[in-house]
Amino acid sequence: MSGAGRFWEVDGVRGIAILMMVVFHILFDLNFFSVYTVNVSTGFWRYFGYATASLFLLVVGVSLAISHARAARYLFGAARAKKFLLRGAGIFCLGLLITLVTWWYLHEGFIIFGILHLIGVSVMISPLFFRFKKWNAVLGVFCIPLGWYLATQMGPLWLLALGLHPALFWTVDYTPIFPWFGLVLIGMALGEYFYPDGERRFSPPALPKFVSAPLAFLGQHSLVIYLVHQPVILLCLYLFAGAPVL
Repeated sequence: MSGAGRFWEVDGVRGIAILMMVVFHILFDLNFFSVYTVNVSTGFWRYFGYATASLFLLVVGVSLAISHARAARYLFGAARAKKFLLRGAGIFCLGLLITLVTWWYLHEGFIIFGILHLIGVSVMISPLFFRFKKWNAVLGVFCIPLGWYLATQMGPLWLLALGLHPALFWTVDYTPIFPWFGLVLIGMALGEYFYPDGERRFSPPALPKFVSAPLAFLGQHSLVIYLVHQPVILLCLYLFAGAPVL
């Protein structure tokens, strides 16, 4: 473990996902503000972006399973559900803050339902799925093709969270419940398998401290990094590339 009851490998994988996210967003911003042409919409970097979001959401699911197993030791019924409802609501409110900031900054293409919104909703509804334990993997796999199907359909804006949207809808970050909640469910199943009752059931690989410690640190502070990394990137583009981003 690392920190107060934390597993360093979970934080480490989350740290890897955060590093991947920062790399992808640097390339996205370089292209978006015409500093350097990088095709992030297709090919390798598009799939790199998908892999980044997928890895992050899998870790969300693993962490939820561990947190639930530990909460079950001292919270019961509605009190346990309330813990996840409040935590998810807090994350969702941060997502709404991202919506407000991107609306003010971008106007067109601002984020309505991005990855923070999805994580917030996922945490809030997770008590409905903990009972399925490892079977969440089956539910998660089902969510993925359903999301692919919904992506081919048009729908009103109020169904945006589910994966339906108007034909002309465009945003810089869109992470609807289908298919992406499927990754959270698969992560919950993995957490149930590898961390039953909130305890590790395997021996993680022994990594040098100079590798594991920084990754775990990034993972432990992933939310803060997510909130501040874009302003830092934009400031650097403005200072060092003269990009008109401010």
